[in-house]
Formats: sequence, C-alpha cells, structure tokens
Amino acid sequence: MERSADHSTTEPATDGTDTDQTETAPDRDDTDQTETGAELAQLEDRWRRALADLDNLRKRYAKDLDRERAAAVAKVSAAWLPVLDNLELALAHAGSDPQAVVEGVKAIRDQAVQVLSQLGFERHDEVGVPFSPELHEVVSVVAQPDLPSGTVIEVLRPGYGEDGRQLRPAAVVVSRPEG
Repeated sequence: MERSADHSTTEPATDGTDTDQTETAPDRDDTDQTETGAELAQLEDRWRRALADLDNLRKRYAKDLDRERAAAVAKVSAAWLPVLDNLELALAHAGSDPQAVVEGVKAIRDQAVQVLSQLGFERHDEVGVPFSPELHEVVSVVAQPDLPSGTVIEVLRPGYGEDGRQLRPAAVVVSRPEG
C-alpha cells in the first residue's frame, strides 16, 4: 500500500484476476422467499378449509335446529290431542244433562292444566300468599285491615310458569293497609 500526500491509503489496482475474491453463494433470499411462499400457501389452504368447515357446521346446525323445533312442536301438539278429543266429546253431549257437561268441561280444564304442568309450566292461583313481582301482576289493590300489605286476596287470571320461565303472570288483587 502506498501513502499519498493527504495521508490516506490507496488500494493497489487489481486487474480482475485477484484470487482472494469471495465466491458468490447461492442467493439465500430466494430460498427464504420460496419457503415463506410455501408456508403462506399452506396457511391459506388451512384457512380456506377452516372456513369451509365452519360453513358446513352452520348448515348442519340450521338443519338440526329446524328438526328440533319440528320435534318440539309435534310433542306439544301430541300432548294437547287428548284435550281436544275430550272437548269434542263434551260438545257431542251438550244436549244431555247440563251438570254432566259442566263436570266434563271441568275435567277437560284439569287435563289442560296437567298438560301445561308436564311441559314445565305449573299453574299459580294461590290466594293468601305474599305478592311476588315475578309471579303476579297487580290488577287492583283493596284495603284489608286484617291482612298484611301485599297479600294476594283474589286471583282473577291464573299464571303459568316459574320465576325464570313464565308463560304469563297471575293477575291478582292484593291487600293494602287501611288509610
């Protein structure tokens, strides 16, 4: 190496035949890109398959839901068929003894209440119990000095169901203190 006047070093000139040159290795970027592209294609394929599986699952659940709804409707309808049969019998005997018809209608009502009970909706028509906003709907309030405030005095329309699952609340008259 030679030093020039500005104290910098200069490299000796080469004619391109220098044996000290490093050989160029195969381009690693191309290999990495190929591997990344293959991995991306694999991930994209898995993603598409997952989407197809999800779509198939949605379709299957929609069919299952329709089938379950139809089965539930059939079960409830079958439970009401004896009630309908007995109503028809009562109508067929309407011309006979009026007391027998009344007794028949009461029996049919009891049968209908039993069907609702079997479906999970118990009848609530109790008098003398404390008012419960989950089970009762107040229609009227009456002064009753001998009863605690909020006691159910009369049930105008029975309710069906429990606290969390109700068809309808009972329409009731409740007590309040005089004054």
